[in-house]
Amino acid sequence: MSFPLDRTDLAAIWLTLELATLTTLLLLVVGTPIAWWLARTRSRLKALVAAVVALPLVLPPTVIGFYLLVSMGPHGFIGQFTQSLGLGTLPFTFAGLVVGSVIYSMPFVVQPLQNAFTAIGERPLEVAATLRASPWDTFFSVVLPLAKPGFVTASILGFAHTVGEFGVVLMIGGNIPEKTRVVSVQIFDHVEAMEYAQAHWLAGGMLLFSFLILLALNTSRRLKPGWT
Repeated sequence: MSFPLDRTDLAAIWLTLELATLTTLLLLVVGTPIAWWLARTRSRLKALVAAVVALPLVLPPTVIGFYLLVSMGPHGFIGQFTQSLGLGTLPFTFAGLVVGSVIYSMPFVVQPLQNAFTAIGERPLEVAATLRASPWDTFFSVVLPLAKPGFVTASILGFAHTVGEFGVVLMIGGNIPEKTRVVSVQIFDHVEAMEYAQAHWLAGGMLLFSFLILLALNTSRRLKPGWT
């Protein structure tokens, strides 16, 4: 019996994992200060920033992908900026996929982190202040350890959501084998070609992956102290 997945399938799987890993790491770096600000600020801009971060939850992926495609194209403001730096344009490149994925998966990382920061409360921060800890010391020595469950949840959700993307990555990356063709697009190609056996293997793998992610999330939450 021959292996059910060919080289293009394996390349799509690898590219998807690479994209999801890089996107998750970038989101943790970018999303942590945004979540911390949202959890702590009393600024009137809080509602506006929170709404912008949450937009991918309600907007169709094709809408986000379209505007990203236009803005990153040769005549868009992002495209003109990247061209001025000698980087060319981002659409139909792996870098473009990363940018689109970071924006599309932003709320799945920021919101769990914001909830974790909010749940810490004021008391630990006040104790750290009485011990004359600097803001940086307080954040890394007190906030981060207490918010660890939030970081775990944010990492899992960000990674899983990026793996399941379709509309945004198709709009921005197109369908270039071994460069921008991720698993969701590969499944679409197999279905279009009526290659249902290959589509079943990839779709089944995605289904199993999604189930295991949700199972891991629910298990980790039940293991937390005080969970009922």
